Amino acid sequence: MSGRRLKRAAWNPPLAFLLPLPNNGIVLTRNNARLTLDGARAILAVAEKKAREIKVPQNIAVVDEGGHLLAFARMDGAKLSSIEVALTKARAAALRRAPTGPSPSSGEPSILLSLGLPLATEGKLTCIRGGLPLLVEGQCVGGIGVSAGTEDEDVLVAQAGVVELAKVAS
Repeated sequence: MSGRRLKRAAWNPPLAFLLPLPNNGIVLTRNNARLTLDGARAILAVAEKKAREIKVPQNIAVVDEGGHLLAFARMDGAKLSSIEVALTKARAAALRRAPTGPSPSSGEPSILLSLGLPLATEGKLTCIRGGLPLLVEGQCVGGIGVSAGTEDEDVLVAQAGVVELAKVAS
């Protein structure tokens, strides 16, 4: 090498790219409701109470609007194989903003959907009933997923949690 140094060109990236705003000009939202840990614990406690009432030990998961775990309970005697199922139901309900289960149009389970949804999402979503979204004034703040009983028992326990959120949020 000749001892000369190469001069690097200065590059100053733009601080922001100027793009046209949507028609309404809204670029962020404010005052979004968020589910707190205390709220998740309250929902979990009522769901757990319901599971005891119907004498079905359950795995119960409560997640935030992004599907991240806030609270979980594995009741004594609940199936170990249902832990991940409860978590998946809660995530699916929160992320899809809808109850887990068969599509509302048919009311009947679809074999293709039941197999395809978990495969397409690497097991992150499910069509098995027992997951319900947690809604406050139409906004999803999370999801609850219950597993270890029949689908009807799982939904009953999850509904108890949804009712509790409605009480504490009003």
